[in-house]
Amino acid sequence: MSGGLLVAGTTSDAGKSVVTAGICRWLARRGVKVAPFKAQNMSNNSAIAIRADGTGGEIGRAQALQAAACGLEPDVRFNPVLLKPGSDLSSQVVLLGDAVDHITAANFRSLKPRLAEVAFATLADLRAEYDVVVCEGAGSPAEINLRDADFVNMGLARQAGLPVVVVGDIDRGGVFASFFGTLALLDAADQALLCGFIVNKFRGSLDLLAPGLTRLEQLTGRPVLGTLPFDLDLWLDAEDSLAYGRVLGRPAAPRWEQWLRVAVVRLPRVSNATDAEALAVEPGVAVRFTAEPAEIAAADLVVLPGSKSTIADLAWLRESGLADAVTAHAAAGRPVLGICGGYQMLARSIRDDVESRAGEVAGLGLLDVDVEFAPDKVLGRPVGTALDAGVRGYEIHHGRISRIGRELTPFVGDDGVSSGSVFGTHWHGAFESDEFRRRFLRLAAGLAGRDGFEPAPDTEFAAVRQATVDRLGDLVEEHLDTEALWRLIEHGPPADLPLLAPGAVQ
Repeated sequence: MSGGLLVAGTTSDAGKSVVTAGICRWLARRGVKVAPFKAQNMSNNSAIAIRADGTGGEIGRAQALQAAACGLEPDVRFNPVLLKPGSDLSSQVVLLGDAVDHITAANFRSLKPRLAEVAFATLADLRAEYDVVVCEGAGSPAEINLRDADFVNMGLARQAGLPVVVVGDIDRGGVFASFFGTLALLDAADQALLCGFIVNKFRGSLDLLAPGLTRLEQLTGRPVLGTLPFDLDLWLDAEDSLAYGRVLGRPAAPRWEQWLRVAVVRLPRVSNATDAEALAVEPGVAVRFTAEPAEIAAADLVVLPGSKSTIADLAWLRESGLADAVTAHAAAGRPVLGICGGYQMLARSIRDDVESRAGEVAGLGLLDVDVEFAPDKVLGRPVGTALDAGVRGYEIHHGRISRIGRELTPFVGDDGVSSGSVFGTHWHGAFESDEFRRRFLRLAAGLAGRDGFEPAPDTEFAAVRQATVDRLGDLVEEHLDTEALWRLIEHGPPADLPLLAPGAVQ
């Protein structure tokens, strides 16, 4: 059996995904054949993995980034269970890449044994193929209300004999209590696998932090394996759109004299909001997530992103006043872009007997197309041409365009269209194609009256993503005790780790 490690966190968004990617990159640089793994992910930001038979399957976007850190193409085995929330009470279950069921409070426990069996078998398969598998946990391992059926955190570590390191976000505050409490709440067998801590997002003087790290090691009998600095450049491929701040990325100054202001509507069930990242890498493009009609009115380009619940999010658009703001923006001849679910909202009508089961619902009517939902998903990584430039993307959607008006102009993909200043496509990731992105931004700027904006001729999105992956590897090498990490990966948990109450009391 190969070496392995589980990267857990004190909370969601503590930094598990980026630390896992950084460790993967560090190992790959050492010549280790390494793969990522997350037994179960809950996210509407997903990527497409192409199987050997040519079919596509979904995995969490964070695992696609981790695969890139390993020098690998995405593989459905890297994230065997993906839960895509469609409401507060229900999530679509994607098993080894395919949507197979819905999980609710009523059937949650009955489905878990099946999901766990697949996850355990998949990890065993990967460990037989790779030298090292670096696993990422979910949420917190100290969610004691869920421990009995857990197969993502300590349940996975126990089953596979994995050493565990816990990441804590010091920027949130309370990191020492979070580390100690996480360990203390675990039972004795789980505590025996928790081998150390990693402090994430630190800014300030390490001299001031050092006494706390020393005391934590004394109290727990476990080392702090390193302190990672806060890095503003690590914003690409966020697993959850809530990880974004108001302004996306670190926008560089425009090449000419004007900025292009982009407003991305923060839908309640936004899916693959990462599409906006390719726009945000361009100098002079300020991308802002918003739920305010006034910010829609002030923007040059408005983007309706993907949605896991098109009908519900469309209703929210109307209730919030955002639908009127988007319609007014288009009526003024300024550009509006809909991607996937956002494209469907721009339609004349939507018939959904699959996700919402709402039947036929009126869309915003900005594009003369009709949409009909089908039970099976379109999954793929298509290649094409738009605006006389090559385009690559990926598709993940139940909705199909069932009718296209004769006056519409083809846009991106077989069913993408435009009309005046309104554009729609089902293709995610299209704006990662550099020349197409530049041509679209130039077109959008002209429609918005931003004649003083010109996209940079040399921005390469793939290079920006590669730099992010390399930066993660650099942070691990520079700030973590990699020798101690390698000992854990190669030899597993030490045998003499002390136990803490109350978890140690049986």
